[in-house]
Amino acid sequence: MTTTLSPRTARPVRRSGSGPGGSPARRRRTRSAVLFLAPFGVLFAAMMLAPIAYAVYESFFEVRRSGLGLGPSTTAFAGLSHYSEALRDSAFLASLLRVFLIGLVQVPVMLGLALLLALLIDSRAARFKRTFQLVYFLPFALPGAIAAIMWSYLYMPSISPVTAALESVGISLDPLSDTLVPVSIGNMLTWAWTGYNMLIIHSALKAIPAELSEAARLDGCSGWRLAWHVKIPLVRPALVLTAVFSIIGTAQLYTEPEILRRVAGSITGTYTPILATQYATNLNDYHFAAAESVVLALLTFVLSFGFLKYTQRKGMGS
Repeated sequence: MTTTLSPRTARPVRRSGSGPGGSPARRRRTRSAVLFLAPFGVLFAAMMLAPIAYAVYESFFEVRRSGLGLGPSTTAFAGLSHYSEALRDSAFLASLLRVFLIGLVQVPVMLGLALLLALLIDSRAARFKRTFQLVYFLPFALPGAIAAIMWSYLYMPSISPVTAALESVGISLDPLSDTLVPVSIGNMLTWAWTGYNMLIIHSALKAIPAELSEAARLDGCSGWRLAWHVKIPLVRPALVLTAVFSIIGTAQLYTEPEILRRVAGSITGTYTPILATQYATNLNDYHFAAAESVVLALLTFVLSFGFLKYTQRKGMGS
């Protein structure tokens, strides 16, 4: 409520429609917005917040069995014991480090290729732009499990045409060896997601006003100079967005190692954090698996949010 003093009476005068609830039209708009967002809020709480809360809750308990395990089991409060056990688990820590190293190399390479393809399609000299967009996007449209099976055939030295062609020129290569299997997984991820990220970056390029590019060309800035000094700085928010999505996606790495595990002996059941969590679940240790999933979620949040804040500060500093 806002009040003013009448110049004659010097008494507070209430303005119409400025009560505690606001004007009737404003209340109707607020009520409409709440009703419009309510279905999403209910689904988000039921499908996202509730499972997270339940996983956190379960991570604080453990199942105890008396005697030789033949008696009835009881669930008891375990505090932070599962978290301390997860942080001491060498297999789980190794999986975290392994995925971090894969993402540290694969994500910049993938986003660099996506940016390059987006710039090439956006250039004036590009022809058949829609065709190339469709071709680059097709790997993402292919289901991940099917793509992983396809790549497993291409990686198996006994039947792979790639390794056969290399052996014909004297190069012996096993993509499923202990040393090269992270590179093979990174290649699969890059092949699948480059086109998706390219479309996001290309959409940001299309949103750049044509006047800016024309003004830069009039000043003698064209070709790669135009891309480096004008286009790339303006699509920086899209690059940050794709990087955050890629960090989150890499932390959830599961399908590719799980499929390759059938043909590669170097990939164990705890190769990635998700596989390690599934391994604990297969042993009926659900509470420990919940603790591992919470640790993974926290680390993913720290990495993605930390990267986002770092880029924001760097952008403000520049």
